[in-house]
Amino acid sequence: MTERTVRSEQIRVTRESILTTAERLFAEHGVFAVSNRQISEAAGLGNNTAVSYHFGTKADLVRAIVREHSGRIEQLRRQLLANVGNEPEVRDWVDCLVRPSAEHLATLGCPTWYARFAAQVMTEPSLHGIMVEESLTSPDLHRIIDGFDRSLPDLPPQVRSERFAMSRQLMAHMYAERERALAEGVATPRASWHDAATGLVDAVTGLWLAPVTG
Repeated sequence: MTERTVRSEQIRVTRESILTTAERLFAEHGVFAVSNRQISEAAGLGNNTAVSYHFGTKADLVRAIVREHSGRIEQLRRQLLANVGNEPEVRDWVDCLVRPSAEHLATLGCPTWYARFAAQVMTEPSLHGIMVEESLTSPDLHRIIDGFDRSLPDLPPQVRSERFAMSRQLMAHMYAERERALAEGVATPRASWHDAATGLVDAVTGLWLAPVTG
């Protein structure tokens, strides 16, 4: 193994350690409550500037964490979309929207931190744009949005937009609450991430099919 190869491997390991540690600390304490120095110390790095050296600003670090997960989630979403029939119903589109994140979290073991981290990013104005850019603008997600449009042609555009936002918030916070409960050893309403996703699909489907008043 050449010196260059060794150096590249050291950089890869360091970056992965920073990402994993930052995700955990952000999830447990809040993105803006954790300093780069704390991340470096928790990751066992002697250099307190390692985080900024490898990732730049805190926003850049947040973006890197999102990218670490969003690609895998999109792969799962693409698989679900490939199995959508010729005449999909609203529930089929909801399933493709809701289930990939849960199935991804299920592959990570226990405890996980990404759901709590993602919920914070989604609701923090200065970071929300990162989540939108990295995980809410994919072609597969737009295919799902188009599916809702075709399945519910009489739903007013402003209501459709509102319900999509409601769906995202439900996903973010329900998965974050389940993740927190699992990390703390608290009983959860559903036994598995798969079952939790099914329950959320039921609820979100009802949300989309609810009557429009006013």
